[in-house]
Parts: sequence; structure tokens; C-alpha cells
Amino acid sequence: MIKQALSFLFLFLVLSGSAIAATQTGLPWEGPLETIKNSLTGPIAFYISLIAIAITGSVLAFGGNLEGFAQKAVYLALGISVTVFASNLLSSAFNMNGAIIP
Repeated sequence: MIKQALSFLFLFLVLSGSAIAATQTGLPWEGPLETIKNSLTGPIAFYISLIAIAITGSVLAFGGNLEGFAQKAVYLALGISVTVFASNLLSSAFNMNGAIIP
């Protein structure tokens, strides 16, 4: 029992250094990912999503019978544009980005 506890403690101490090292910032891909995030949540994306919601809504309302790939593409465009619109709307209304964890 004591041998198992000591080996668990040893593994915990050895692996905790790796976990602390993994939380450091400054990785080479953080800059490009931040640029992509800013592009997807900026004011241009907000206006593009408004236009896409209007276009896909009118296609669904007045487009007649859409079947197969065309219908799925319109639903996909509508889903993406609503998601971008909601993200921008919530971040501008409440002045926050991401989730709030108490």
C-alpha cells in the first residue's frame, strides 16, 4: 500500500512539471490564430453575416422547392451566418468574449 502511494506521489511530482510547462504562452501558431479570430468576429464579418441571413432567408422563403445539396447548402450558410451574427451581437452588447466561468 505504501509502495503504491509513493509511486503515485513520484509520478504526480514528475508529471506536474510537464503540465506546468504546457500552460506557457508564446507558441508560434497563436499569432495567426488570433488574426483569424479577429477576422471572424470583426465588423466586416458582422455585416457579411447580416447580408447572408437576408439572402438565405429569402431563398428559403421564395426559392420554391430546394432539394438535396442546394437545400443543405442554404441551411449550412444560414447556420454559419447566424452563429457569426450571434457571436458579434453578444460580444458588442455585453462587452465580453467567450464564456464567463464564475
